[in-house]
Amino acid sequence: MTLLKCRTALPGLVPVLAGVLAFGTTAVAQTGTNTSSLQHEVVLEGLENPWDMAFLDDGTMFFTEKCKGLSVRMPSGDVNALLGMSESEGYPSTEDDLFCEGQAGMMGVAVDPDFTENRRIYVYSTSNMSDPHTNRLMRLVVNEDFTGVSDRTDIVDDVPYKMEASDHPFGGPGAHNGGRVRFGPDGALWLTTGDNHNEEIPQSPTLMGSKVLRIDTDGNAHPENSPPEGFDDRTYTYGHRNVQGIAFHPVTGTPIVAEHGPWHSDEITVLENGGNAGWDPRPNMAGREDCPDDYCGYSPNQMEGMNRYERAAFMPMTDLETYPEAMPPIWDNNGWSQGTSSAAFLEGEQWGDWDGAMVVGIMGIGFGGTPIGQRIDVMQLDDDLAVVDVTEMTLPMEAGRFRSLVQGPDGSLYTAVDEGMIHKLTPSN
Repeated sequence: MTLLKCRTALPGLVPVLAGVLAFGTTAVAQTGTNTSSLQHEVVLEGLENPWDMAFLDDGTMFFTEKCKGLSVRMPSGDVNALLGMSESEGYPSTEDDLFCEGQAGMMGVAVDPDFTENRRIYVYSTSNMSDPHTNRLMRLVVNEDFTGVSDRTDIVDDVPYKMEASDHPFGGPGAHNGGRVRFGPDGALWLTTGDNHNEEIPQSPTLMGSKVLRIDTDGNAHPENSPPEGFDDRTYTYGHRNVQGIAFHPVTGTPIVAEHGPWHSDEITVLENGGNAGWDPRPNMAGREDCPDDYCGYSPNQMEGMNRYERAAFMPMTDLETYPEAMPPIWDNNGWSQGTSSAAFLEGEQWGDWDGAMVVGIMGIGFGGTPIGQRIDVMQLDDDLAVVDVTEMTLPMEAGRFRSLVQGPDGSLYTAVDEGMIHKLTPSN
């Protein structure tokens, strides 16, 4: 496991670093980036919890709002509502089964690589069509003038959803759904899911939470998936907690995920086909017992006097003792959990030394109402996909809960924040 003990900071970050250093990180000198000045534009504001974005080559941007629905921003700047949740207003059509609750709702969106021919997009959303409810990956067809969608087909309809609040002291209904949808360079469709605060899901061979799925556009398993015997064939990896970010290395195409930790150890992990991420919150594992509601995922945090390293040893995010063949993380946020959300790679000479670097949005946590750790980290990887440098991006606007990062076709970095805006960040020449 690689533990990053330092964070490289760009100039002008003294106020931010005051919060970051409270977590025990150490600022060191800038190492040769030429992106210390970013141009900033507010692309959209007044949104309600924007969750994800997906682009066409001409700059057309589809985006989701967790409790409202799917919309599209045209290159002209005009915005068309497309598909609403069951009680949404102002949409040309709504789906009665789609709803939001807690962390659940309308989440990831992706555009078919053959959109110009088939006009298909893919949206991940929570549905009450069945009981218990599920998270579903829907395939939709966008009409010619981008004013509506049709032909809904649920190509994945069995991702578990947390129906009720548990007895453990964290997380109500709708918790831990994963939710990122992306096409990989192999042409496959990838979906990340979460554990619902259910101790059985992460290591289950048949429950499709806590997994990274690799499928085709009809929802069938990719023929090269190789999960362990007895596992659902759609499984690329399993044993995750709550993956909200997935990106693909621009040279090798290797999938890399960003995952929320249990009040310690957010993780970045390079995926291996059929691999186990090592999260197992069941009781009586490694001596754990008497966990609230049989979910041990937070129990160390209830123990007074434990620091984050002791908690991580008691309830590891990646349990290499129990699962020695598990995929080790390449980064663990210096032992902190601050909400790693989306991930993307920066590509293009406009990014200078950051061309080919991975960016990760971090939503931050709050103490006494003050958010700490909200930032975008830029991670330099070597040829072995190990993290060799982490730089906190100097932001030309106020930080927020960075829910989604997507590089647009213009080479700029677009980011959606829970506070209701989508920003555009462009390196200054």
